[in-house]
Amino acid sequence: EESTKRQPSFFEPTMSHRKFEAPRHGNLGFLPKKRTKRHAGRIRSFPKDDDKKEPHLTAFRAYKAGMTHVVRGVDRPGALMHKREVVDAVSILETPPMMVVGVVGYVETPNGLRTLTTVFAEHLSEEFKRRCYKNWYKAKKKAYTKYAAKYEKDGGKDIEHELDRIAKFCTVVRVIAHTQVKKLNLRLKKAHIMEIQVNGGDAKAKVDFAKNLFEKEITVDSVFAQDEQIDVIGVTKGRGYEGVTTRWGVTRLPRKTHRGLRKVACIGSWHPARVSTTVPRAGQNGYFHRTELNKKVYRIGKAGDKASCQTQADLTEKSITPMGGFVRYGEVTNDWVMLKGAVVGVKKRPLILRKSLMNHTKRKHLEAIDLKFIDTSSKLGHGRFQTAEEKDKFLGPLASKQG
Repeated sequence: EESTKRQPSFFEPTMSHRKFEAPRHGNLGFLPKKRTKRHAGRIRSFPKDDDKKEPHLTAFRAYKAGMTHVVRGVDRPGALMHKREVVDAVSILETPPMMVVGVVGYVETPNGLRTLTTVFAEHLSEEFKRRCYKNWYKAKKKAYTKYAAKYEKDGGKDIEHELDRIAKFCTVVRVIAHTQVKKLNLRLKKAHIMEIQVNGGDAKAKVDFAKNLFEKEITVDSVFAQDEQIDVIGVTKGRGYEGVTTRWGVTRLPRKTHRGLRKVACIGSWHPARVSTTVPRAGQNGYFHRTELNKKVYRIGKAGDKASCQTQADLTEKSITPMGGFVRYGEVTNDWVMLKGAVVGVKKRPLILRKSLMNHTKRKHLEAIDLKFIDTSSKLGHGRFQTAEEKDKFLGPLASKQG
């Protein structure tokens, strides 16, 4: 008779009886919910290196401009939506060319990576040097002047020696690159500097690749390609101090509740006589560092291309900037990337685009994108016109414009 009783499995959590089963509200994997110190994003891990490939860069910096929508044809044989058209929301990120100014080598130790040495280029731009100072106009602006002299001394023997050390001892090679913020209309003068890992080839090939990029511009289309899956790293929109219902998604209490209903009814038992860390509480919401995986690149546009939004189905000559500009951003005048869906952060926020960490096999991820139409109507209201010419043609001669 004892054997017929169901014994609790070793893996079953022993819970007290409750009338309804319910998972907890909110994920504890993202604790602590506090404002990030990494305001421009940080790459915590780079894709796995494969020395059989050619040396290439694995990340790029972008600035969020805004969103629009596109119409595309679905190419998924056997699926219900095959050969039909769907409307997708897309994000537009402005990606002015970055400048490579240095290379850094890391050696692997039992405690992780350790910097062996860093080599900088001879000529560094003002926007890079501005980042070295808190107060530029009061500064003597002497940053890297003594370092640049190493290129003159003994024909740059010291520099070559350091590069040889990286090639000889290092397993991980990263370039130091900065954005050209003067090309953006963002009232910024200090460049955003970041390390970008070089993958592919042996250490010597990596160092040669990095050295050849010194003081040269790298464009986003040299790092990413259309239809590629990429990851976006950045800081979410800050929402300040918020209550438990919004911050954790807990259920509202009944309407007749005394002293408010957007609360947690019981924040724990009498003993242990303290509030557990797993209980939802009010506090900071947003402005968190986040990495989002698998954003598909729908299109990469070039600076100055007046017909960058032309498609085979829509031959209108128009660029990506919508009528009246992107709201709270303005005009996109540099290279740009169109990603499927939303990305973290507010407009103008610096984001990092990184190559995907995984090998993609799903048909959805490998699908070639056929854009039929890209919307460029005004984002400030109910946009009716795609271009200024179309608007003029529709409205005819305006009384306000007549002499």
